[in-house]
Amino acid sequence: VFMRIGELNELQILRFASSGAYLGDEEGNDVLLPGQYLTEDMKEEDKIEVFLYRDSEDRLVATTETPLIELNGFAHLKVVSVTLFGAFVNWGLEKDLMIPFREQNLKLEEGNTYLVCLLLDEATDRLYGSTKISKHLQPCEIPYDPETEVDLLICDRSDLGLKVVVDNRYSGLIFANDITKQLRSGDHAKGFVYNVREDGKLDVRFDLTGGQKILDSADQLLSILKTVKRLPLHDKSSPEDIRDRLGMSKKTFKQAVGTLYKRREITLTDDGIELNS
Repeated sequence: VFMRIGELNELQILRFASSGAYLGDEEGNDVLLPGQYLTEDMKEEDKIEVFLYRDSEDRLVATTETPLIELNGFAHLKVVSVTLFGAFVNWGLEKDLMIPFREQNLKLEEGNTYLVCLLLDEATDRLYGSTKISKHLQPCEIPYDPETEVDLLICDRSDLGLKVVVDNRYSGLIFANDITKQLRSGDHAKGFVYNVREDGKLDVRFDLTGGQKILDSADQLLSILKTVKRLPLHDKSSPEDIRDRLGMSKKTFKQAVGTLYKRREITLTDDGIELNS
């Protein structure tokens, strides 16, 4: 396995030098781990996990620091400076990451945080960032199991709902009436894909869908009503009010109410729902 820039590599300590330790892979390549990253328990032939990137003098170096983002990954990063060459963001390493002007979808400002993708320029073997996110997300060409949990990176809001990156690879959307959690850009969450669109984008929910989810929500609502006896919530209540009180979407709430009503466990009033005694 060749050394991979922009990624974590497991390399072996070959020898120590005044400048640090030289690490090698199985192909005979070596790279310097600068002295500042050495610890007293490191010894020759040990295997250690390091991240590879180019330092300020353009030399390939290793670091034991863990970056906030890996190659082809996405993360919200803060701009620490803007220069004639582009914007520089803090990605958790000693040398800041540059986002060239051509890779900015809008003018980046110092102190602000943006969603960034980490990329490799094959010609120069240098890492760089991009905020042109949609350009670097892949269309999904495989069906998703609706009961398999996926990783979500929360992006920004649109007119339709909440944009997310699914499994560090695909573009997803959580529609407004399915937003059951209060999350901000940059937060990570779990979710479920319930639809792969023709354009390869994904429709996502935070919760499982289907009959079991409705039954679970009905039981949750019944449990709350057994404590409070009455809730001032109904089909005219705002999605925000329902989410704040119950932690479920308005759609799920209505399905749960319908289930409990059919089971004759609740009564519907003009201004809410009541537990039947």
